[in-house]
Amino acid sequence: QVQFVESGGGLVQPGGSLRLSCAASGSIFINFRMGWYRQAPGKQRELVATITSDGIINYADSVKGRFTIFRDNAKNTVYLQMNSLKPEDTAVYYCNSDHRRLSGAWGQGTQVTVSS
Repeated sequence: QVQFVESGGGLVQPGGSLRLSCAASGSIFINFRMGWYRQAPGKQRELVATITSDGIINYADSVKGRFTIFRDNAKNTVYLQMNSLKPEDTAVYYCNSDHRRLSGAWGQGTQVTVSS
């Protein structure tokens, strides 16, 4: 079945920007709701943003005005543009569909570190 691979993480200074990518492993049309999640050491995984196949978007309050989620269905890819990054954004970031999330299936994620 379909798998998702995250990329684009790295080390940035506070106030910097990163763009994360979530690519489907197969050549498929992303026709379901996708989400970005993050987990910091010692903390539970939390929702960051979601986007439906129709383009309906929701954000966590902590990232509103700073992060943008968007998708390119032709490339089977979902993105997370992160601006004005703060140290508290440091976490491993994961992407997933609702179906796979509820099934307990997660990828390896991509590390984002915001530090001077």
